[in-house]
Amino acid sequence: MRDDIDGGRIEAIRQLKARYCRYLDTRDVEGWRGIFVPDLTVLLDGAVSTGGADPQTDRRSRRRQLRPDVLGTLEGVATVHHCHTPEITLTSPTTATGIWAMEDLLFFPTGTGCMARATTARPTRSKTGGGGSRPCI
Repeated sequence: MRDDIDGGRIEAIRQLKARYCRYLDTRDVEGWRGIFVPDLTVLLDGAVSTGGADPQTDRRSRRRQLRPDVLGTLEGVATVHHCHTPEITLTSPTTATGIWAMEDLLFFPTGTGCMARATTARPTRSKTGGGGSRPCI
């Protein structure tokens, strides 16, 4: 029975990561913002948006700041995110960690080029949101 429960939790986290990518790529701001816990803290590296000069790494501590800070750097840029082969560890009944092999493609406005990047995404916390059973980042 426990394996079924854990398998269901792991699948819910996989689907959460898939929604993260879809909401980001389709610019579904409310959907994207809704997958994060209210007390979210994020470390942002703006190297892509600055062309590698002065990466402007910064820490944000409120979910509402994500829209201008992240989506603002992607203004006019088409994105495609792919996450593969997750390694998910359930760390408690309400938390988990995950590592995903990730590829993202950024297509800049006409004439300014595109960028492809392969990396590893490491969200450090997923937990049940709002006291319910819905996973959040």
